[in-house]
Amino acid sequence: MYIVLGGTGHIGSAVAETLLESKKSVTVVARDPAKADGLRRKGAKIAVADIHDVDGLRNIFRNGKRLFLLNPPADPATNTDFEERRTISAILAALDDSGLEKIVAESTYGAQAGEHIGDLGTLFDLEQGLKTKQIPVSIIRAAYYMSNWDASLQTAREQGVIHTLFPSDFELPMVAPQDIGRIAAGLLIQTAERTGPHYVEGPKRYTPADVAATFANALAKPINVVTTPRDQWTKSFETIGFSKTAAKSYVGMTALTMDGSFPVLDEVERGSISLQDYVFELAAEERSR
Repeated sequence: MYIVLGGTGHIGSAVAETLLESKKSVTVVARDPAKADGLRRKGAKIAVADIHDVDGLRNIFRNGKRLFLLNPPADPATNTDFEERRTISAILAALDDSGLEKIVAESTYGAQAGEHIGDLGTLFDLEQGLKTKQIPVSIIRAAYYMSNWDASLQTAREQGVIHTLFPSDFELPMVAPQDIGRIAAGLLIQTAERTGPHYVEGPKRYTPADVAATFANALAKPINVVTTPRDQWTKSFETIGFSKTAAKSYVGMTALTMDGSFPVLDEVERGSISLQDYVFELAAEERSR
């Protein structure tokens, strides 16, 4: 049995669907079973649990042998760093005496020690915590999710713009969640001995200008990039409902991303879904609704 923690999101659902297509037995852990109904119809079992319920999680883990682990994002209206570290602590505790034989965990490019740097810091803590467990672990350090641009479809269609904190020519490694799910499922199926970090990107790197051009092609209209100046980042996060602590964390994460660099890695694992593929499918799905 394969356990998927975080199975109702973009990536977890892609992991579960890939495993199901390979005729594997899958249990999706969900707080709200209604959100996992589509996966249930495809053959997955649904286990209902609160992420903070250590004993409940451990009992679910004991029903499987391999686990895909994605720490759920916290509500941005809260202290996101505190809440995400709290869920990480519960998950790590639930792994003790779980009987699992392999874990594949979702992390991110740029994960590093630090405070007020969002996922870069909290997912680094997850990586370090997993190293203390006596369970073979593969870490996926994924590039910037193409799904982060999903909300831009509305502003592109209605206003002819996409909003970003990055300069229009800032090149980012990006990857589609479906590609991450496919690669993660493959790692789960492989022998437990294959461990270590796995850097995952899409076919190429893209800039916000590339994103705007792709939306322009998908919508058949001109699309412009609107970049928020750095001195307005905090205000922009707070305006859309982020708490002050969450805004500080996301500003810190964005600054590290923009001020850092993304070297071309020799052993990167590349997905097959291009930005054009992703955006055109996104637009097609919206038209069908």
